[in-house]
Amino acid sequence: MQHFLSNSCNLVTSTNETGKVTSADQKTKTVPFFNGDIKHILADGKVVYYYAGSQITCTTYPSGLEVLHFPNKQIEKRHPGGKREIVFPDQTIKYLEPDGSERTIFPDGTIVHLSPSGEKMVDFPNGQREIHTSQYKRREDPDGTVKTIYTNGRQETKYASGRVRIKEKDKVTI
Repeated sequence: MQHFLSNSCNLVTSTNETGKVTSADQKTKTVPFFNGDIKHILADGKVVYYYAGSQITCTTYPSGLEVLHFPNKQIEKRHPGGKREIVFPDQTIKYLEPDGSERTIFPDGTIVHLSPSGEKMVDFPNGQREIHTSQYKRREDPDGTVKTIYTNGRQETKYASGRVRIKEKDKVTI
């Protein structure tokens, strides 16, 4: 059924109790659903869908980009190629790549990289770096000192001066 409203909008209703309201300028279409969801179709090709139950708004752009706004202020961007970007309420940003790698940037400047193979690299604002693999954990200091702890418990420290210190379970070698 079609109705013309006093504000020059056109209302079309269907048998399932949903309706479609077309703006007077014919540029915006709004579809309210019986469950409270609302879909807006804009003239520029954007589609804005509000999920009433979860209070999530999803905007889909003609390029295929989807931007979700969550009630806790989290924002997630889903790019057509599979890349995702999430901005958390504390301003932490996480990038998820289609190959399975991840990069997380924390508000204090710490950056964590995760490779698809599970290796982790952490860059700290003070210049230190940690590398975690299945074989070892390594911490690199800005002064050149490198401390490596292997899975068998062996610890190896290489100082900037060239000195090496090796610690086995029960003995220390200098």
